[in-house]
Formats: sequence, structure tokens, C-alpha cells
Amino acid sequence: MDRLFRREELARDPVDLGHLLLGAVLEADAPDGTVAVRLVEVEAYRGFDDPASHSYRGKTPRNALMWGPAGYLYVYFVYGMHFCANVISGAEDEPGGVLLRAGEVVRGADLVRKRRPHARGDGEIAKGPAILTSVLRVDLTQNGVDLTDPSSPVRLRVGERVAPEQIRSGPRVGVATGIDTPWRFWVDGSPAVSAYRRGGKRRQVRPAG
Repeated sequence: MDRLFRREELARDPVDLGHLLLGAVLEADAPDGTVAVRLVEVEAYRGFDDPASHSYRGKTPRNALMWGPAGYLYVYFVYGMHFCANVISGAEDEPGGVLLRAGEVVRGADLVRKRRPHARGDGEIAKGPAILTSVLRVDLTQNGVDLTDPSSPVRLRVGERVAPEQIRSGPRVGVATGIDTPWRFWVDGSPAVSAYRRGGKRRQVRPAG
């Protein structure tokens, strides 16, 4: 179904939204062209009951977008070198979001190969949240854009729904807390899905939520 998501469709619990976003298409415009990916791996982050979430300790200028409304893009900078992108979920003032971890390129493949000339294959070309944003040319300048607006530089389209039997779940990657919470969702068999790395004290990245 080739249309943009409506805001009300995205205003749901992050865990439910994580399932819904598998198979959705994220497209982003840049000066050198447009690239679109089919989402195949995501992670859900709730608010006050999720210690791995950015919003767990309350609202700050950095994470204010997490309090909604749904349908906006939350981008943050990590490790001093990478960007991660999230879709805001839930009703306004109910913090939550879904981290976008990996995708399969469905538009702009030639352009993506120019952006990532050393990728070892199509399965590696948009694998992992930092690589995904790099492929799409998403950075802090897109933080807060409306994914439901056709004039937005980054848009979220309804794709072909993934059958429930094709969806797998497991712990989130690299979180310092909530290590065993099974809110990472992926499309079974997709070569773009990233390898699982257990978090803990040595890896203290808190993805969004």
C-alpha cells in the first residue's frame, strides 16, 4: 500500500508499533537523491517503566520529542560519531518510541552503493542503526520532522505487512539496563538484520524511548 502513515496509526504502544513498522518503508531526500528502505529490524522503548529508555528519568530538552505527539522523527547523536533514528509513538505526554535498526534498500540502490562503496553486499548495506541513518543521510538536521507530512524530507510509508509468523523477537542490543526485555523485533530470514550483542556495564548506550 503506497501511502504515508497517518498519525493516528502510529499513536500506539511502542511494542505494538514495533510490530507494525516491520515492512514499512522509510524514505529520505538528500541533495544527491532519494533513498527508501524497507524496515526489517526495530526496537521498542517505553517511558517511565523502561530503564533503557531516554525518557525513563523524565523530560529534558534533548528528549522532549519523546513525549509526542506520535509520528515525528527523533534523532540523537551517540559515541560522538553516529546518529540513531526513532519513530515517536503513543499519545501525547506518554513517552515512547521505536528505534530503527536495519532496512533493505527498495529505492535508490545505485545511490546507496555510492554512499557505501565498501559494503560487502546488499545485506550489509543498511544493517545497524548508525549505518541505516548514514545510508539515508539522516542526522540532527532532521530531528523533529513529521514523518506523516508529504512535504517532509523524511517520510514513513505503509509497506507490505509482515506476517506474524515471520516476526521474531528477542532482547535489545547493547542496552545497559533492561537487558533481557524482548522488545527487539525483526523479519526472519532478512540478511539485513544485525547480530545480537548483549549489553551491560561495558556498553552503556541508551537507545530512545
